[in-house]
Amino acid sequence: MTNPQELLHSRYGEKPFQTQESDWNHILTTLLSHRSIRSYSLNLLPHGILELIIASAQSAANSSNLQTWSVVAVEDKQRKEELSKLAGNQAHIRQCPLFLVWLADLARLAHIAESQGFSGDGLEYLEMFVMATVDATLAAQNAVVAAESLGLGTVYIGGIRNHPEEVAAILNLPTSVFAVFGLCVGYPNPEVETVIKPRLPQSAVLHRETYSLAVQEEALSHYDEIMKAFYQQQQMNVAGDWSEHSAKRVATSQSLSGRDRLREALNNLGFKLR
Repeated sequence: MTNPQELLHSRYGEKPFQTQESDWNHILTTLLSHRSIRSYSLNLLPHGILELIIASAQSAANSSNLQTWSVVAVEDKQRKEELSKLAGNQAHIRQCPLFLVWLADLARLAHIAESQGFSGDGLEYLEMFVMATVDATLAAQNAVVAAESLGLGTVYIGGIRNHPEEVAAILNLPTSVFAVFGLCVGYPNPEVETVIKPRLPQSAVLHRETYSLAVQEEALSHYDEIMKAFYQQQQMNVAGDWSEHSAKRVATSQSLSGRDRLREALNNLGFKLR
């Protein structure tokens, strides 16, 4: 699908707004064509593709050029199996040829500070953890766009945070390094059709000058109708609408799948979060 209006229609589940042909390019096509891929072919990635993806990731903006992120490329079958079990036993982690684990990495700066004769006390504050998490996220999204522009499919794995200490042990992570999320990368299984999932209307996320929660009510109600139709069309086992589904995901601490103890896990991994 390359027609701009068709892509926009798929992204919002309806005709959202008109765009000029002159405003369109292949980068927008890649971005708006994104969909989560959870079934992969057996084809391996060609030599050099991983390095090209990482070069794209390193081209993302980062705070003060401190580059507080790293990534572990996992291709070993047994290691993917172990990580899959820790992340909710998701089969696509085992199936994809490349699993990237994106890291908030303050260990490198700690080492540099020590080698330069500085204490590195600033690394113990929440700001530095937030910075590292943001840097890792920006880098990963660049990697996703690069991978998808090359015909690869991807899906983020937040479940990698379910058991932070165990993941750190499997990947041999040093103190002050945290696995923020995983990313499956591979060629989509051509036998499994995937579709673009509609997003919230822009009236729910785009605020002009100041934020307003009240004006979102109509947009949320409209989006619930779009998503109910989407769930039924795709035969997805989702009860109710998007609002109900989302509310259940945050209803209790148990809904967080073990991530309710994230602060404790981070402390155990060397992040003091002052």
